[in-house]
Amino acid sequence: MTTIPDDARSHIDDLAAFVTASPSSYHAAAEARRRLEESGFVPLVEHDEWALTPGGKYVVVREGSVIAFVLPGEVTATTPFQIVGAHTDSPSFKLKPKPSTTGAGGWWQLGWEVYGGPLVNSWLDRELCLAGRIVTTSGEEHLVRTGPIARIPQLAIHLDRQVGDGLKLDKQTHTAPVWGLGDAESADIVAVLAREAGVAPEVIGGMDIVAADTQPPRPFGADDALFASGRLDNLLSAHAGVVAIAAASPVEAIAMFAAFDHEEIGSASRSGAAGPFHEEVLSRILAAFGAGTEDRARSFAGSLHVSSDVGHAVHPNYADRHDPANHPVAGGGPILKINANQRYATDAHGAAAWQAACRTAGVPTQEFVSNNAMPCGSTIGPISATRLGIRTVDVGVPILSMHSARELTAVVDPWYLTRAMSAILDR
Repeated sequence: MTTIPDDARSHIDDLAAFVTASPSSYHAAAEARRRLEESGFVPLVEHDEWALTPGGKYVVVREGSVIAFVLPGEVTATTPFQIVGAHTDSPSFKLKPKPSTTGAGGWWQLGWEVYGGPLVNSWLDRELCLAGRIVTTSGEEHLVRTGPIARIPQLAIHLDRQVGDGLKLDKQTHTAPVWGLGDAESADIVAVLAREAGVAPEVIGGMDIVAADTQPPRPFGADDALFASGRLDNLLSAHAGVVAIAAASPVEAIAMFAAFDHEEIGSASRSGAAGPFHEEVLSRILAAFGAGTEDRARSFAGSLHVSSDVGHAVHPNYADRHDPANHPVAGGGPILKINANQRYATDAHGAAAWQAACRTAGVPTQEFVSNNAMPCGSTIGPISATRLGIRTVDVGVPILSMHSARELTAVVDPWYLTRAMSAILDR
């Protein structure tokens, strides 16, 4: 029997609510801001002058990215930062221009691009919604979200007798979803999105719309010890950061939560970790307390960035794909991610800081390193470390089915991660 603490169950229910409210990166940033404003954080606008007060709590959003911070009671020009980082986007499909198409048999279909690296087969035969933002010709931005509206139908086995030997999908022709029936002139997904936004189709100037699975997140399995959900990569870490920063009470450092868009496609954007957003916010905070170039360098030298993204739990059916000596297990606590080639930014000092935080929080932790024959992916960690020069350590939660439309973790691990993040932020 698995005993799950009541706090862990409450936490997983809140994670489920956060994921449900966040079908796109723009919704995730808006939901983070909403929650933090309810917790007393003051919203900042980038083109306004910032008046920051010691002890204050602030949040700023740029597109699908969000940064929140809590100032200690005393702040100087060299006060360091304690940062927990994550990302808001997930692998998916993104609508192309002129997205309404028609296929054989009178089916209405959609034209979309593959976003990031989804396990495409996992998206088959699921009822999908469309979500994201619409911008009008006057510059007004509207978040939109449909109900279940699209589905990528798999070819029946009777028409593909070799499918049992391996499914091969052409990303252009085999991933186009169906969303209705009728004459071609009536197929207009832009009109549907406009109606959801409450605007006329002709005033839409641009849109960023992705697909999301509509099956609700839920615990399952023996004793409800497991948790299945879409977009755990990486809303799990984003949610942990929101909860941790909302409760942060820093004493010596500036506590910060930073979650960025576009990690799944390399982070190179104005709102990605490789862009200027993070550095600009850090610099503006220090400048508010009189910092110059020398002061900023001293602040950054004493700072720590904990980059959190999901990692691989040992897969019971493919145990040989993992390092033989380092086997992160679901329910064993958050992972410390290590890579000799700096695909993760962890070094010895960062590892020691993480271990200390986990001891303070009273949570278990475990190491992750890749099998040499299975090169690992990367995170915002190396990107941020390279851009800012702040010591960075990569961590996360072990999951199965990474990049699937529906991923899997243990109920206790997101709760453990949040507690460790709180220990990082309360310096």
